Amino acid sequence: MKKTLLMSAFAMAGMTSAHAVDIKAGDWTVSVGGIINAYYTSVSCKGAPTAATADGAAANAIIGGAPLAGAGLGCGGKSDATTIGNGLLPNGLIVSAKSTQNGIDIGATMGIYSAISSNSAIANNSNVDVRQGFMTLGTKEVGTFKLGRDYGIFGSNAILNDMTLLGVGAPTNATQQNRVTLGHIGAGYTYLGNYAQMTYSSPSMSGFKFDGGVFSPVDSAAVNNKDSKAPQYQYQVSYVAGGFKGWLGGKNQDFEATTGETATAAFKTSATEIGASYNMGNLGLLANFQEGKGLGILSDGDQGGVKGQNSFGQITYKVMPKVKLGLNYGKSENKDATGANFKSNENTTAGVYYNLTPSVTLVGELSKTDSKAANGNKATQDGVSFGAIMFF
Repeated sequence: MKKTLLMSAFAMAGMTSAHAVDIKAGDWTVSVGGIINAYYTSVSCKGAPTAATADGAAANAIIGGAPLAGAGLGCGGKSDATTIGNGLLPNGLIVSAKSTQNGIDIGATMGIYSAISSNSAIANNSNVDVRQGFMTLGTKEVGTFKLGRDYGIFGSNAILNDMTLLGVGAPTNATQQNRVTLGHIGAGYTYLGNYAQMTYSSPSMSGFKFDGGVFSPVDSAAVNNKDSKAPQYQYQVSYVAGGFKGWLGGKNQDFEATTGETATAAFKTSATEIGASYNMGNLGLLANFQEGKGLGILSDGDQGGVKGQNSFGQITYKVMPKVKLGLNYGKSENKDATGANFKSNENTTAGVYYNLTPSVTLVGELSKTDSKAANGNKATQDGVSFGAIMFF
């Protein structure tokens, strides 16, 4: 349970450095654990608008999307920027409780998160992010039902197996202020999100497992979704055998235009995902692909009903018992883009991860992010990051 508490909080699959404190009280076991991390990130951005192109757009101007490498996001509106802040994970305090009553395993988890970086030396950095608050009910034979707020199913295997989950990935300066960096969010996969949900996880059946459920529908950056009459659906089938894991899943939601929006603003998210990971000795491999209408770049449907694709690949190798090297690449692409509209983000990250102690990992990463418009205009961000993460 101690490991599950932190790993399910942001599913640090394969990690063994989480050491929550267990407290026994009658039939209940209460576990308290958490995450603390800090990284020095230095970034440089190129590709500010300089001149007009033949189609009338400014050279290197990328619009209609989220260009992570552009100066606005990548460097906080500057050409260069330095931040000491969180990496892809925030700091967090996670409390859980479990018991078995009337033959049913029951549990509860509350996860409260915060960030360390602020651009003010005076203002109170009081951003509190309650990402989790859910109960679980189930048995080994039937499976587990979850009710409450937690991470989504779609995209979970990609981000939770991304080596930069322990580090920074794309060191997007604008998101690091009072929040976190992006890893490969928007440059390889869409964020898995936090939702109010009712979901079911089956027991393993000869290596096969099903996860799925209904999720409270959300707004997108393109459409306010207050009139939606149906929930969002997410689902996934996975198979595990030895060091291999494969998965196939999807998500669906209707985004219905509200009063004051045109009917053409409505769209439907219909996305699929397929991926696999393989670990053999010191070698780790991962590949993941997402595609669909309304997939979004950073979050659900944030570009409306356009067709998107996300591709992500990774290779890691443990060169010594405490040292792992890794290289990964991701690309998020708007397939419907034309002219000076946003086309794609790409990120390549190389990292070294050193287990200083069972609870502390030292991290160093080099990162390159490219953002492109459909007409070929381009912005580039180069980044270096180093720091540490602790699980307790």
